[in-house]
Amino acid sequence: MFHGNLDADTAAGLKELRKRIDDAHIPPSVLDKSITIATWNIREFGRRKRRRESYHYIAEILNQFDLIAIVELRRNLSQLRKVMDILGPYWDVVYSDYTPDYGGNWERFAYLFNKRAVTFTGLAAELDPPRKKNRITKEYEAQFSWWRSPFLASFRSGNFDFVVISAHIRWGDKNADRIKPLELLAQTIDKRRRDSYGTDKDIILMGDFNIPAIGDPLYEAITHKGLKMPEALAKTDLGSNLKKDKRYDQILHYPSESKCFTDNAGVLDFYTGGIKKLYPNDTPDKKAFTYELSDHLPLWIEVDVDTEEEKLDQIIGRNRG
Repeated sequence: MFHGNLDADTAAGLKELRKRIDDAHIPPSVLDKSITIATWNIREFGRRKRRRESYHYIAEILNQFDLIAIVELRRNLSQLRKVMDILGPYWDVVYSDYTPDYGGNWERFAYLFNKRAVTFTGLAAELDPPRKKNRITKEYEAQFSWWRSPFLASFRSGNFDFVVISAHIRWGDKNADRIKPLELLAQTIDKRRRDSYGTDKDIILMGDFNIPAIGDPLYEAITHKGLKMPEALAKTDLGSNLKKDKRYDQILHYPSESKCFTDNAGVLDFYTGGIKKLYPNDTPDKKAFTYELSDHLPLWIEVDVDTEEEKLDQIIGRNRG
């Protein structure tokens, strides 16, 4: 980390934040053995002006993980660059283009990753909605718009090659507005997984799905094609909003990849303990605070990337079967 010259209040704020980070019990990564991945909706990241200390706090939080899917990154990348400067040269980023209208909120996605633990393997693209041939025009036309196209990228850590897909499902006027985009997202990912020419079958879906709870019709919509929450996350009742009572953010996968997830998972709660300890001078109220850090907490899980034993078992099983 390259925090540089800090004033006393920011230094004290970082010490307080580190106490809250310690309470999250995030295990350190082990080279070629394990990594931690996370998804974090950083509220209007790049749109509203933030205080200088907020960039240091955001960087400190991101530094706890090895790969982070950033949701709600705006078209202005200056704030991302400030955070990257603090994180230092071991960090890199892959980001999407922004959606240039109010429907897409001028948002883009990004994957920040620690190059000492994770390697970007070349694939980065927006996930296109399903298309159908128009009988009259003979053109292939999109059947639906996600408003903000999900973003996918391929990575490798240890022996584990995987594709991460991030999404930000629009809020809409009512919950039912989210069912169709969630169903189509699940169907599109399932079709991709079954494609013999797909880059990788190990797919992890992350992001802000605006799903209030497990078992909700919205959760059923995104999981109806077999996507599943890792057991370590399913065991916890913690939400990713500041009250920790809503499951807006998700990390999902297919059961065939379940061996890669460990028993370590949770949220990093940077909010409990109060705002004043982080911003002692001119303390923001709760709403203003969400524009400094966020109204979402990072959701994280540990991944076992040492898959050599499993691959050997698969070879033995195929040859003896």
